[in-house]
Amino acid sequence: MGIFNNIVFLIQKYGILFLTGTGYTLLLSLITVFFGSILGSVLAVLKNNRFLIVRSISTAYIEIVRGTPILLQLYIFKFMLPEAIPGFKPSTFVCILVALILNSAAYVSEVIRSGIEAVDKGQTEAARSLGLSKRQTMFKIVLPQAVRYILPALGNEFIMMIKETSLASVFFVGDLMTQFQTISGATFLTMEPLIIIGIIYFVLTFSLSKGVAVFERRMKAGE
Repeated sequence: MGIFNNIVFLIQKYGILFLTGTGYTLLLSLITVFFGSILGSVLAVLKNNRFLIVRSISTAYIEIVRGTPILLQLYIFKFMLPEAIPGFKPSTFVCILVALILNSAAYVSEVIRSGIEAVDKGQTEAARSLGLSKRQTMFKIVLPQAVRYILPALGNEFIMMIKETSLASVFFVGDLMTQFQTISGATFLTMEPLIIIGIIYFVLTFSLSKGVAVFERRMKAGE
């Protein structure tokens, strides 16, 4: 009963902090996936470039990002980015956001590549036989069909990013886990704020995963 009373107390007194943390978590995730999708699209195109050096650089970037822990990447950008550009001192939030975007781009590029490869090769051959260039074939034939494979996977990437932003709390950027540290430090309670934050994460990810599943079923039904 004590835990329940403490939870009620925390919601009443620190509800605004939980809401603020939820807002920052969603903001980080949305911006990350949006710009990560743009950069990931560029990487997917570069990985299929006819020049070996371009393909090699793109592939190396993707493999390095996917092969190292995201927390390590956050630390690198937190301390490297302010020193990389003379006269430009980005905030901690910006440094972490850039790291998350670059991380997401590597994974999104593979999502896009897989979506493109899922399109029947006969579609490409038919388009080329009709006189369409490689560029026209990609943008007018392949990509419109690949979208139904790509969008659900991007939805899942957004859900994953909501959970991964919890690592940003190491740098106190205002997300849910940052608010946990603030509330726990002020009340000396640990379990109760964790329970509340766990419920918030679950509600966010569960509702979004169900939404993605419904969207995926509708896209398949429309095939």
